[in-house]
Amino acid sequence: MGNRVKGRPKKKSIKVALHSRVGSKRKLSRMGKKKGKNLSAVDAVFIGRSATLKKLQVSIKDFRRLCILKGIYPREPRRAPRKKKNQVFYHLQDIKALSHEPLLQKFREFKTFMKKVRKASGKKSSEEAQRKMKYLAPEYTIHHLVKERYPRLRDAIADLDDALTLTYLFAALPSDGKIKTKVTNKAKQLAASWGAYCATTSSIDKSFISVKGVYVEAKIPNFQDIAIRWIIPHSFTQNLPQDVDYRVMVTFFEFYETLLDFILFKLYSDLGMRYPLVGTDKALGAAHLCELNNKARFESVSMTVSAAVNAAADQNSKAVVKTDSEANQKDIEKSIGTALSQLPAEDDEDSEDEQSNDGELDEEKLKDALETNTKFEKESELLIDNEVSIRKRLFSGLTFFLSREVPRGYLELICLSYGARVGWEGDDSPITANDPTITHFIVDRPKLPASFNSYPKSREYIQPQWVFDCSNFRFLLPVKKYSIGSSLPPHLSPWVNNEEEGYKPAYAEQIERMKNGEALSASEDEAMDEDRTDEAEKAADSKDLAVSGDEGEDSDDDSDDDSDESDEEKEISPEKVQKTLKAQDDEAKELAKLMMSKKAKRLYGRMQHGIAAKKATADLLHKKRKEIEHSKEKSKDGKTVDKQKVERLKQERRDLEKQYGQTGGSMKKKKRRK
Repeated sequence: MGNRVKGRPKKKSIKVALHSRVGSKRKLSRMGKKKGKNLSAVDAVFIGRSATLKKLQVSIKDFRRLCILKGIYPREPRRAPRKKKNQVFYHLQDIKALSHEPLLQKFREFKTFMKKVRKASGKKSSEEAQRKMKYLAPEYTIHHLVKERYPRLRDAIADLDDALTLTYLFAALPSDGKIKTKVTNKAKQLAASWGAYCATTSSIDKSFISVKGVYVEAKIPNFQDIAIRWIIPHSFTQNLPQDVDYRVMVTFFEFYETLLDFILFKLYSDLGMRYPLVGTDKALGAAHLCELNNKARFESVSMTVSAAVNAAADQNSKAVVKTDSEANQKDIEKSIGTALSQLPAEDDEDSEDEQSNDGELDEEKLKDALETNTKFEKESELLIDNEVSIRKRLFSGLTFFLSREVPRGYLELICLSYGARVGWEGDDSPITANDPTITHFIVDRPKLPASFNSYPKSREYIQPQWVFDCSNFRFLLPVKKYSIGSSLPPHLSPWVNNEEEGYKPAYAEQIERMKNGEALSASEDEAMDEDRTDEAEKAADSKDLAVSGDEGEDSDDDSDDDSDESDEEKEISPEKVQKTLKAQDDEAKELAKLMMSKKAKRLYGRMQHGIAAKKATADLLHKKRKEIEHSKEKSKDGKTVDKQKVERLKQERRDLEKQYGQTGGSMKKKKRRK
């Protein structure tokens, strides 16, 4: 028995004796197999970061850059062991893909190159080190990574949100030691090119001013189902915080720069223009880039027309050469002509007509080709839907002039996208401040300066919010509420669905009525609301009464007169009808719940909880709105409710002081002597 305790089962040994005659499959089934290291549980699928660095033989800095450019992110295992809970894991397949990445070899080459540079600088030969850094540094491209991560243009456009947000952020940041001037200039050029494309194609769909910045949404042609949304920072002096790793941000921008170049090249080529545009090395406004786009398009049109004319001339010369070669064939065809002469005369006439028509058709085709090429600008524009045409026509015929305190970037982009002309204070502006064609002067000051009195009186002075509200509602709003110095109406978000939320703001209702042609004052709007609610309640009550009357009738009562039915409906109060209908609905719901399974009941309960929470928020908003409207109501003297309350409290205070003064005391505080 050996040392084995009686009653306990014999332990299975992992190893089997060599002289055992048991087969290999039977050994595995009986004894089991000892799994090797890193082949079970989490280690079979995932690998830690430290093990990854050892496997790839790179520093953590280069590994982070590789992961950002390649699009590899850490994974979280479902059941990580307790000892490895705080560890960062990566998928083994991702690391295998990284090990074959060509950039990895480039990073190693750069590492050995930097050793040579440090060696040269250690020998006090700074000129040699600078020469090596300038001319001999290894270079790499990430074009293959963009093609690998985004095989289709649709995939790249759907992932443009973060790229545009980071690009506009770098365009607004100062060129500090952490961020080079080359990066900020490239970001400005990309932002200007993207803005020019959105302005020329009228792609800006929605916009909203917030504390973080200006949210802008665009829907570009041929991809109307994809909404591209990004943030444009406010034009303030940006302070760079110390707790941000700008190297990571620059690495992301390195990839997004290449991605945007690919996308813009494709989009501009679809418009028939080259990218990058001439003169966009420096940061330019959207208006300048729009003019450049028009020039480039005009040049491309003239080039295509001349090319078409040359091609037509070449075809004519080739046709003349062909006639010489075809003359020999006509002699051969004479023998065939004798056989054809036996055919009826009608066929001969048809053949002659066809030959005469061939020359006319060739001339017509040439004319059509030249006409289509001259209309290249119209035909090169992509097919747009009704929404885009509405955007183009909204500000058409209007000219905006931006004052110097108004941020020019996003306002210029929105105005141009909706079909307006834009000017600003500066030497490079296409419109001067004294231009009589200016219809709207955008100012962001508490009051107009005296120097503005010299301008023409035909223009309107508005605040910047008017442009955003008009573009979001697709309607030219009255400028009275947006005049200089007046308190602005609420700036409503275009991404909030009022029907789903269950509450529609008062200003949104007013705009809806104005769009329907009801231009009314504020008091008239409120009266109209009350009348509409009364009419709706009456209509609902009449419908409820009709339904209840139909349900209560029997087949024997069909022969009753209409006058008797109307009398019965008048006797029934609408409150009772509503109560009965509600009771019937509740009873039907309870019966339906009884037929549900337990899982369906839980799901239904969660749905009802969400609906009740949404209704509670809507009711709270309605309550606040009623309180605000009640506080704005005025008495016969012209005093508001709040002012009346203050006066009432002051009067009560005076009465108390008077009563207390009769007893010999005083409620007034005594001043302390210094």
